[in-house]
Amino acid sequence: MSAFNTRSLSRLDAGSLAAEMAAIDVDAPGVRIMVPKGRFHAVRLDGVPYAAASILKQEMLSKGGEAAVGRNIYKGQGGKSGVLLLGTEAQYRRLIPKLRQQPMRSLHTIAGELEALLAGPSLPPPLTVGPLTCRWGERTYVMGILNVTPDSFSGDGLAAAFEAGSPALVEAALRQARRMVAEGADILDVGGESTRPGATPLPAEEELRRVVPVIARLAKELPVAISIDTYKATVAEAALDAGAHMVNDVWALGRDHELAGVVARRQAPVILMHNRSRPAEATVDAQLGGRYQGTEYHDLLGDVIAELRGSAEAAQAAGIARERIIVDPGIGFGKTVQQNLRLIDRLAELRSLGYPLLIGTSRKSFTGYTLKLPPDQRVEGTAASVALAIDRGADIVRVHDVQAMVRVARLTDAVVRRRG
Repeated sequence: MSAFNTRSLSRLDAGSLAAEMAAIDVDAPGVRIMVPKGRFHAVRLDGVPYAAASILKQEMLSKGGEAAVGRNIYKGQGGKSGVLLLGTEAQYRRLIPKLRQQPMRSLHTIAGELEALLAGPSLPPPLTVGPLTCRWGERTYVMGILNVTPDSFSGDGLAAAFEAGSPALVEAALRQARRMVAEGADILDVGGESTRPGATPLPAEEELRRVVPVIARLAKELPVAISIDTYKATVAEAALDAGAHMVNDVWALGRDHELAGVVARRQAPVILMHNRSRPAEATVDAQLGGRYQGTEYHDLLGDVIAELRGSAEAAQAAGIARERIIVDPGIGFGKTVQQNLRLIDRLAELRSLGYPLLIGTSRKSFTGYTLKLPPDQRVEGTAASVALAIDRGADIVRVHDVQAMVRVARLTDAVVRRRG
């Protein structure tokens, strides 16, 4: 037994560090001085010119930190390198003014980016989605999945039992929607086309026949935020006319270039999802479903972040307000099982984008292949991934099993939001 009750402290943000110091009766001035020395940051920069990277490394080392650069940096003058900085907040604070004294503009830019990183991502402004106002950072919002398809990967597609657009289908969708709202869903996401690996694209006319009557009825009967899950401009426009409040596009406005104009003109919030899906890379197991194999990334997190940033910038160039953009890393879309797991683990890195973050892991095949379970037995795996995602910064979770995941979100929030 330890004579001094020795223990390792983990997950120490500024508030937790200050609390630990207060617990051992450090005076207030000491807390202010020591907190920056106790916060460690590993920062990666890509595409830094060789000369700037060399100076950056020298300056970081002189402050007592560490810096790693590419091995080719000393072989020429015209190349670029990645740089990995390792140091405490206090060391970065001393580094920043030194970089601003250098003649290179790239080092001035890096100084500004490091300063913004140390300040932490600011919370996006509240977003109104129909009757719902999302105040980011206060709690996790739950989006219930309402599939009006006959071929949903999870087996919950209502159109498998009812004819598209029929009164029976609309009533079944309304019953399911009422149950989800009673269980705590904040948003209902209505989709008429399956996006599972290997699914056949659906004509817009059939998608309209499936989703518009359902959305019209939901908007009339339920005071809930409604999202239309589509990448087609004609479907989005008709769904918004029928009463939807938001557009969820799995192709981040990149498949139908008319969609950005529709979203901008209607001033609708939009979810932009990262997606590198290619049917040739998908394999399907009869029990476990489809998955992607051989999907290559130069740098998984770096590529996802860069491509989402590009999609968001393109959306703003098309007239969509920044505060109406939500990003989604696209779990299961053009990622292998291991890439999906890694993306969930490092989800917090996407907070650097500065947009609200949605994640959809519900019943997906990465869970099935990890646990060797079919879609109808993945509730525990989904619960684990939802809790992990919230812990790492997710603002919205998109789920099938609303009641269970609302409970998961509330308990996880009770731990995670307390840290702030």
